[in-house]
Amino acid sequence: MGKKLNAKDVEIFLLENIDFFVTRESLVSELSFKHDSGGASSLLEMQVRRLRDEQSRLMEMLTSFVSTGQDNEDLFLKSKTLTLSLIQAKDMDSIINTVESFFQEIIGADACSLVLATDEEVKELESTTGLEMNKNSIHMGPFSQEKMSLLFQDNEMLSGVISIFKVKDKFGLLKIGSRDQTKYLGDGDTTFIEYIRDVIASVIELKDV
Repeated sequence: MGKKLNAKDVEIFLLENIDFFVTRESLVSELSFKHDSGGASSLLEMQVRRLRDEQSRLMEMLTSFVSTGQDNEDLFLKSKTLTLSLIQAKDMDSIINTVESFFQEIIGADACSLVLATDEEVKELESTTGLEMNKNSIHMGPFSQEKMSLLFQDNEMLSGVISIFKVKDKFGLLKIGSRDQTKYLGDGDTTFIEYIRDVIASVIELKDV
């Protein structure tokens, strides 16, 4: 009498003969598998369900990639416009007005302020807010009401981005605020702000204003 097959033998055989069901399609619909809910379905139904799930996942990924690509293109075009405008700016007042208008009118920020501060002023702001004001530092988040008031002189601002850069003998502070507490979170991407900050610093240096 032949050796009785166990589940492990069947499993090994199928793994070694993955095309076993290709010529035995009638068997596929007869096989059944337990649902998580306790019901049963055929192997074919299970495969179809998995393919649909995979298709849905891929479509979600594609939609995300397309959306990200469109957002990046939009930011590129906007930053290009700002860069060209800054190049045409004639003095520091023009630079400040260009930057503040860009963030408020084009980006949609509720508040924006670009200022140049002395070492003493920066140290005082650092002391009162508890935020490190080192060169190239970026702080982002829903800060306390006290900090937001000190930074923006506006009690309606609930979250913001503070970018610090060194230019000549002063520090530049680019402050962007929102009335939405969740607009700027601490784990947000700062690449765009870093780029704009570097453009501003370069323009100020080159124009000798």
